[in-house]
Amino acid sequence: MSHPTFITDIARQHIRIEGVDYSAAEARSCQKGRPSLLQETFYTRYGADSFQASLADFLREWFDDHDTVLVHTSGSTGTPKPLRVEKQRMMQSAMLTVSFLGLHTGDTALLCMPLKYIAGKMVVVRALVAGLDLLPVTPSGHPLAQTSTTPVFAAMIPMQVYNSLQVPEEKERLQQIRHLIIGGGAIDTSLGNQLLSFPHAVWSTYGMTETLSHIALRRLNGPEASDWYTPFQHVKLSLSPENTLTIEAPAVCPEILTTNDICEFNAQGQFHILGRKDNTINTGGVKVQIEQVENALRATLTCPFQVTAVPDPKFGERIVLLLEDPEAACPESVLTEAFHSLSPYWRPKQVFRIRQLPQTGTGKPDRATARKLAQEIAEKETK
Repeated sequence: MSHPTFITDIARQHIRIEGVDYSAAEARSCQKGRPSLLQETFYTRYGADSFQASLADFLREWFDDHDTVLVHTSGSTGTPKPLRVEKQRMMQSAMLTVSFLGLHTGDTALLCMPLKYIAGKMVVVRALVAGLDLLPVTPSGHPLAQTSTTPVFAAMIPMQVYNSLQVPEEKERLQQIRHLIIGGGAIDTSLGNQLLSFPHAVWSTYGMTETLSHIALRRLNGPEASDWYTPFQHVKLSLSPENTLTIEAPAVCPEILTTNDICEFNAQGQFHILGRKDNTINTGGVKVQIEQVENALRATLTCPFQVTAVPDPKFGERIVLLLEDPEAACPESVLTEAFHSLSPYWRPKQVFRIRQLPQTGTGKPDRATARKLAQEIAEKETK
């Protein structure tokens, strides 16, 4: 394997998929309104609704005459929105990741996330600029069950990693991945502990659609394991007046971006995320961070849950717990023990057992829907 010679001239790029090379001419449409040769091939071989067909669709868009592509935000705190992002900036982001991880031309790259969102698109762009070999599998909770090949590089969300750890064959394959990056959600202590002994590099990523995937990484295993994110070179970070992270990364984002992420810095310029500004609950004049309550509860609760809030006439807001679990699996005694470990202002005032926790298309907690659902249940209970 050789170090990649980055190809940023889109007209000269090609894409390798499961060992087969497809040229720009095959991936782009020869006539407006007509499918590309790659689309026709994948539609026939896999079906028009297949994940492989969506890959061909994205590649046609990539090789068209426009300077931008369409992506959608994940909708973790509100309604997903479409954005047009520059192809040149996407390639800059791809080169940062490939260089940081030390990937080589010909390395296999698992593509297991929807191509509607930036994370999936960026796996493809990394393959385009660095000559990686894409292994596309339909996005699911168990992506490694769909391939017999262990990829050199994989980008996964925490749910996919957690699920893979539960199946011995998948866990073994997961451990063999030489470069594993995990993004799209928080990595709790329990999951992090299971990754500590992995023999190859495992990273947690920090980024968002607006930064075209991640702009910082933190190591989850080995002697370099840390709770602090290290930003890429040439990324400048600071705090806004509200203690939220401000990002200046001109190579990937044309504007200075002020996030909703409350953070703190250490002396080395690394940062740690405490939670989101819009995930702060003001109850009785005390500001409580949802993520911190959830992290504390995970030490006791093993069933899926989310913390949210509903309006309260006395306290302004009161904390509630959404529980995806039958009562028999998580009895009141377990909840009592879990709540007792929290400080009084952190303790949920109500527990709502529901069939399924709301999630976004990328597997993150859908905070806006959770709050709305909790309010609807609370209103029904008061009638």
